[in-house]
Amino acid sequence: MNLTLYVWRQKDKNVTGKMEQYEAKNISSHMSFLEMLDVVNEDLALNNIEPIAFDHDCREGICGMCSLVINGTPHGPDRGATVCQLHMRHFKDGDKIYIEPWRARAFPVLRDLVVDRSSFDRIMAAGGFVSVNTGGAPDANALPIPKHDAETAMDAAACIGCGACVAACKNASAMLFVSAKVSQLAALPQGHAERKSRVINMLAQMQEEGFGNCSNYYECEAVCPKEISVKFIAKMNREYLRASCLKD
Repeated sequence: MNLTLYVWRQKDKNVTGKMEQYEAKNISSHMSFLEMLDVVNEDLALNNIEPIAFDHDCREGICGMCSLVINGTPHGPDRGATVCQLHMRHFKDGDKIYIEPWRARAFPVLRDLVVDRSSFDRIMAAGGFVSVNTGGAPDANALPIPKHDAETAMDAAACIGCGACVAACKNASAMLFVSAKVSQLAALPQGHAERKSRVINMLAQMQEEGFGNCSNYYECEAVCPKEISVKFIAKMNREYLRASCLKD
């Protein structure tokens, strides 16, 4: 198939970007979206045109690096999938495809389709961890965890931190991401020691980074490649109220 691509090109964060038009020719429907971009970049390089910069790593839907807005939807039209899992069979010959980076003040564009998501790292550093003494690994049954709690923690832990929730939210809110990390550890006994400080510190860092607040449109859940439920936002709000009431 042959496609027309409109791609956001931006040299660096200090200059104004714009959409550029490219032709993607002889694209197989079996290709992934990133493989299609690889083919386009090969053609650009042969014509002495700077290739399109985009993030990628595992290409298996695990790392969350392949963060693109495709025709207005983060990660594209395939629900519950990352861009690297999106295949060209979802498009047809002659289609026009618009490709943009995440749009959020807290995710500044570094180059073309690459954004700086280190704000997520700083939120995690503010409390998304469990402090433990070093030593040998405990026996698997040394700390029994109810099945429901374990399943809740695993559901929240599925978040890969890609930032699609931020890109979809009109307020550029990171509430789904933060709530998944807070809820994961709050559900486990290992996380109870820092339960109060964790939610307070992570939400404070989220605000400091410039993310907006949740407006209950549920767009975050709709585009999440791991289909993280908005129920975790409600759980985080309860955790915050609990921590605030018990604050020393």
